[in-house]
Amino acid sequence: MTDADTKRHVETRPHTRPGSESQSTSQRTWRYAVAGLSASLVGLGLARFSYTPLIPALIAAKWFSASDVVYLGAANLAGYLAGALAARAIASRIGAVRALRAMMLLATLSFFASSAPVSFTWFFAWRFLSGLTGGIIMVLAASVILPHTSPARRGIVGGVIFAGVGLGVAASGTLVPLLLQQGLQQSWYGLGMLSAVLTLASWWNWPVEAKADAAPSHHQGKHHRSSTATRALLVQYGLNAVALVPHMVFIVDFVARGLGQGIAAGSRYWVLYGLGAIVGPLVTGHLGDRSGFGPALRAAFLIEAAAVLLPTVSTAPLSLIVSSVVVGGFTPGIVPLVLGRIHELVPRSTEQQRATWSRATTSFALFQAAAAYGFSWIYAQTGGDYLVLFGLGGGAVVLALAIDLGLALIILRRS
Repeated sequence: MTDADTKRHVETRPHTRPGSESQSTSQRTWRYAVAGLSASLVGLGLARFSYTPLIPALIAAKWFSASDVVYLGAANLAGYLAGALAARAIASRIGAVRALRAMMLLATLSFFASSAPVSFTWFFAWRFLSGLTGGIIMVLAASVILPHTSPARRGIVGGVIFAGVGLGVAASGTLVPLLLQQGLQQSWYGLGMLSAVLTLASWWNWPVEAKADAAPSHHQGKHHRSSTATRALLVQYGLNAVALVPHMVFIVDFVARGLGQGIAAGSRYWVLYGLGAIVGPLVTGHLGDRSGFGPALRAAFLIEAAAVLLPTVSTAPLSLIVSSVVVGGFTPGIVPLVLGRIHELVPRSTEQQRATWSRATTSFALFQAAAAYGFSWIYAQTGGDYLVLFGLGGGAVVLALAIDLGLALIILRRS
């Protein structure tokens, strides 16, 4: 066979291999996404949100006093902040995938360790460590997976990863009450077993880590604009955390005592909040892929502001349902939008993307912790006026939208 015949034979050969490789790549992408979902469900969904419905049982069983359980809840928030700050350093030492596996194991262990009231210090330490796992997983999970994801799918894949947070919220309103029927200690065992299964199932499904790359040094003007937009995004993400606190902390109590409808009614709205949290990141991630993350983020701020402020206008059941579902949806749903926006603003460097996302997570944790304590103080000072809290939360996200629009206008005028 001549060289020409060989060339012609190669060119006319059926190209079945690329198609099979594309299908294999797609399968790997979704396998990675499910591993990320499992991590966010264990370290964020269960480790944080399952504690809320356990609080009355902890007090009733005389494990801790009512004031103690508040400090134990704060320990998780403090751990989350510490995890967000420490994530990159831990990943650089042992590798991000190893860190993720270790955090899922640690979160699982924290459930079993919490199954007996050894002492307040013991419980506080494990609640802090469970928060630490959530902060590290929040920073690392998506940054490990998204470099292996095509840009056109980053929004929906990010949505799948953080749907685990919504599943945790939903589980806190459905699974935990069922476990409590077997007893408080058995509830901790049940959560530990579920976490162990998810940890084992995801163990071999993480991708090989992408090598860190250096940021380019050219295009300084564009880099400056991106830096300004990135700094603004960190503030916006923090303000969004403030906006979520009234529903996240007070919605059940608002319905139960503020409106006098009882704990059962308040719990139903929490389940609706959880259902919204499952669907939210999938919807917002898809919208980000379709319209771009900048426009999708502006639309999200506007819709979220209306939903947070809705109880100040009407406390009719339909209004509260819409408000609970929509705000629940944005609790994890804002995450793929901000993460996608970071990838737009810092497009070339995986390491810079991870660093920016780490700072964004830290900003969120700081603003959220400050709002949780600040709103509790305002609630006490106003004699239990919940509507003030919803008003302040809505104002925070309106400010986030104003910052975004103002920055866009400044850049437009300069260009």
